[in-house]
Amino acid sequence: MSTKKPNLFYAQSGGVTAVINASACGVIETAREHRNEIGKVYAGLNGIMGALHEELIDTSKESAKTIASLRSTPSGAFGSCRYKLKSYAENSQEYDRLMDVFRAHNIRYFLYNGGGDSQDTANKVSQISLEKGFPISCIGVPKTVDNDLPITDNCPGFGSVAKYVAVSIREAGLDVASMCASSTKVFVMEVMGRHAGWIAGAAGLARKDIGEAPHIILFPEIPFEKDKFLKKVQSCVKRFGYCAIVVSEGVREKSGKFLADAGGKDAFGHVQLGGVAPFIAEMIKQNLGYKHHWAVADYLQRSARHIASKTDVEQAYAVGKAAVDFALAGKTAVMPIIVRRQSRRYSWHIGEAKLSDVANVEKMMPRNYISRDGFGITQAAREYLSPLIKGEDYPAYKNGIPQYATLKKILEKKKLKAWRPKTT
Repeated sequence: MSTKKPNLFYAQSGGVTAVINASACGVIETAREHRNEIGKVYAGLNGIMGALHEELIDTSKESAKTIASLRSTPSGAFGSCRYKLKSYAENSQEYDRLMDVFRAHNIRYFLYNGGGDSQDTANKVSQISLEKGFPISCIGVPKTVDNDLPITDNCPGFGSVAKYVAVSIREAGLDVASMCASSTKVFVMEVMGRHAGWIAGAAGLARKDIGEAPHIILFPEIPFEKDKFLKKVQSCVKRFGYCAIVVSEGVREKSGKFLADAGGKDAFGHVQLGGVAPFIAEMIKQNLGYKHHWAVADYLQRSARHIASKTDVEQAYAVGKAAVDFALAGKTAVMPIIVRRQSRRYSWHIGEAKLSDVANVEKMMPRNYISRDGFGITQAAREYLSPLIKGEDYPAYKNGIPQYATLKKILEKKKLKAWRPKTT
């Protein structure tokens, strides 16, 4: 039996966030504190693709200062990917390749930082590694701006995008209000959220008094009714002089069809969504004649590290640290989760969940978080959402620009032949 210390492989997956690198920082810094138990920490170049192509970034080549600065750096510093592994029965070649790479580099710890699809991948690898006689501790590291992972109270990445959209609609609302008497009367802001309306709902935190933005929120959980919506828009303009609207990209008709269905599918098989904001804005113009503007937050909302939630940053780091602790404790097929304590003052701690209970399960906005008319949030939602956006954690600035980590990304020498995926 080899006496070499086992190595750790960490990878980022799916859409990135403003704080996913804080989780990476938590992983690497914690692993470096356990040099007697962990050999090298590899990071996959472009997620799980880095393992399949044996493109393993040797993080030991990065200075402690650079790794520390990951905590305040947005996006996926090591590269992410949208690549969903199929079942072993459908494509055993991929799993065989992963096991070959893990064996060749003595990787016994696999930490996968992502959403539901990523947790499914980590769970599958854990099972296959046992069957192949090379047990690997597979730990999921939660990440998603959509806040739709089950069991965990909330997901790292969500608090910061929630803060961004709440601030954005508040500021844009003030802009429109100042011009509505003689100019624009409707503003539509599109936010992410395919099936779950958490991000759209968070925008409701901007509204403190009646008449303030947002006046209308459109959730994926509430079927879109054109006549009811237009009546609400008209009412707001007459009452307040303008109407600020936040719409989730995943808003659907009663039939279940996305309003913004672009007709294609992404790498995970999800329906490709087009721009729902211009669709809604044009609907208002055609039916009510109001001058309008619209905006799509798109990547801006998930990359805005300059306005990240301090709570979110701290939680993202904590799940990264916990993932290493779990692995060293001999755990596998689990994911650290955030547990909200039942107390008057918001506090939380780290718990754990089985990957089999997390994989491919989406957590929607509860109906009691959405107002009776379907266009706003309730007090219960405010109490849940408010703590998640609190606190500021500004990156260092130089000459007015945030300073972010720049990695060397030095790859470990390959030991295997080039991977040639099976074509279908």
